[in-house]
Amino acid sequence: MRTFLKPVLGAAAAALTVVAMTACPAAAADAPYDVLVFSKTAGFRHDSIAVGTQAIRDLGAANSFTVTATEDANAFTTANLAQYEAVVFLNTTGDVLNDTQQAAFESYIRSGRGYVGVHAAADTEYGWAWYGNLVGAWFASHPAIQQANVKVEDRGHAATGHLPQTWTRTDEWYNYQTNARSTAHVLATLDESSYTGGGMGADHPHAWCKAFDGGRSFYTGGGHTQASYSEANFRNHLLGGIRYAAGRSKADCRPETGYTAIYNGSTTGWSQAGPGSLTNSDATLTTVGGMGLYWYSAKQYTSYSLKLDWRLTGDSNSGVFIGFPASTDPWSAVNNGYEIQIDATDAADRTTGAVYTFQSANIAARDAALNAAGEWNTYELLVEGERLRIYLNGSLINDFTNTNPARDLAGYIGIQNHGAGDTAAFRNIRIKELSAPPTGDVTVQAESFSTQSGVQAFTKAGANNGQTLGYIEPGDWASYSNVNVGGATTFRARVVSGGAGGGIQVRTGSTTGPILGTVAVPNTGGWSTFANVQTTLTGVPSGNANVFLTFTGTGTGLFDVDDFTFVKTATPGVGPIKGLGGKCLDVRSSGTADGTQIQIYTCNNSTAQTWTRNGQTLRALGKCLDVSGGGSANGTKIQLWTCNGSGAQNWTYQTSDQTLRNPQSGKCLDVSGNNSADSTVVHLWQCIAGAANQKWTLP
Repeated sequence: MRTFLKPVLGAAAAALTVVAMTACPAAAADAPYDVLVFSKTAGFRHDSIAVGTQAIRDLGAANSFTVTATEDANAFTTANLAQYEAVVFLNTTGDVLNDTQQAAFESYIRSGRGYVGVHAAADTEYGWAWYGNLVGAWFASHPAIQQANVKVEDRGHAATGHLPQTWTRTDEWYNYQTNARSTAHVLATLDESSYTGGGMGADHPHAWCKAFDGGRSFYTGGGHTQASYSEANFRNHLLGGIRYAAGRSKADCRPETGYTAIYNGSTTGWSQAGPGSLTNSDATLTTVGGMGLYWYSAKQYTSYSLKLDWRLTGDSNSGVFIGFPASTDPWSAVNNGYEIQIDATDAADRTTGAVYTFQSANIAARDAALNAAGEWNTYELLVEGERLRIYLNGSLINDFTNTNPARDLAGYIGIQNHGAGDTAAFRNIRIKELSAPPTGDVTVQAESFSTQSGVQAFTKAGANNGQTLGYIEPGDWASYSNVNVGGATTFRARVVSGGAGGGIQVRTGSTTGPILGTVAVPNTGGWSTFANVQTTLTGVPSGNANVFLTFTGTGTGLFDVDDFTFVKTATPGVGPIKGLGGKCLDVRSSGTADGTQIQIYTCNNSTAQTWTRNGQTLRALGKCLDVSGGGSANGTKIQLWTCNGSGAQNWTYQTSDQTLRNPQSGKCLDVSGNNSADSTVVHLWQCIAGAANQKWTLP
């Protein structure tokens, strides 16, 4: 919004028109970059590798990147990989890299570079857990080559923005060992009703993207056949994935679940206020004239996450309005709500990412996350009470709190049609309603600091809202203004560390202010394994205070902090699990390696005894309570293991007899020998009515 000239409204608002979709506006050329295509095979060899390699060469020649193709694993050295912005694993199979080469590639991704996996890249390196997490899922099986329908979920990504909602093509369709949705952002799924041999059911991911270990990953299940690489849609799908992996196109690739579409082709529930209109074609709304507002009149919202994809043509102007009352006058939204601006060339307080005229975005963060005019971008507007956080392509660019009693973040939402000459398009508008922010506990995203010394925000897969507070060294600090700490009794932080660990001192007032509590942060088992740590607080001031976190430790690369909470009430589902003799279920020696023994031990409020109930899983130190090998024999070991969605990690609590049962085996969590001594192991055993060593109290 530049200036909003008040229109004269007629008796009825302008109606939404439906016309043919115009051609996509051209995007600016990418800065030149280099791509390595790797196609070594140690198993089945696809006859499409040669044509696939040539297709990528052709794409590079037309789209500003050079291609080096190799099947020599000796190319995987730190020095050699440094020249490439992205590495494509093109139908690789089997064990293709040795330990030294794997380490070089891990370092490459951690340096902020990108990976593209094509088809059989998921049939590669089964013994390399890091690679399995990078690609997102491993191959399980496939039926015969046949035609199928691909359902495109996200049409705002460079790899899928050009595709129809239903993409019908012929290929070899993979089933995967696990569902990638929990760790990646799914771009497209397979419609198993459209072909035979699907093995994953109604949710069958086919293409996805993710931020991973400091870098970027894109995977597509297509590309088995030679014919694939002559299809325009598939070639552009592959090009978009390469551009994302190389950092030339930005995207929100955080995992996404629980959203409800309020526009994905149907305009039910939407109304036009003021002049102008929007066309509706190909599940895309495009602005025509104005100045007006197209608003979702079916419902108003209080606390929510709103996501939508948008694209501008040239130097156009638009915006998203939130927190306004129902009205046929677009000025109601201007005067009572807030506009999140879309216009990258306007003044700082009214440019893309700004809360229009109220607060500028972080311009450096905005510029780093913004795609050029002609490309799709994704907004997330996260409203929690009177706090609004704005994410652009997954990066936090603005954190605004409403303090104006005449305005409110709760209300209706809408998109602006700004005027003649301003063309904006919108897709996939979806929303997830959130529970009202608690009146007790106060959670702060650690990367949302007010001031800092030494630390930085770091984009990280698995982090809440996609980022952590990283680069923490001894003596660094971060401050947070006006935090409601009054009444807090406990400080809890979600942390991750593959380094030395260290400590967090919680202070108020300044970096040398009184210490309310100190919490130790261990090595959590790796830079992708999150854990909760907590400590009791004393001397907490009433009301609001400026909070300072000061960091201690030895060495470098201590840990990251995802978020932290001032706990005022008990957190349901998080805490100790108590059993025989009042002892706590404990991870032996706070170990985080897969297979670490679970035991009982005197309760000590440590992270090794802090369990989180997540669905049917029980989690500690970022991993799951697991029946070894999925066994069912009496005495089977109970251990800590990477969460994998298997039946070996499902537990149900029977309130009638206080037992914890593994539904897969039908047996109970049992303290060996009915012995309450510290370090007594727990194991799987047939359920015995009234047995004291099978009774548990959950948080």
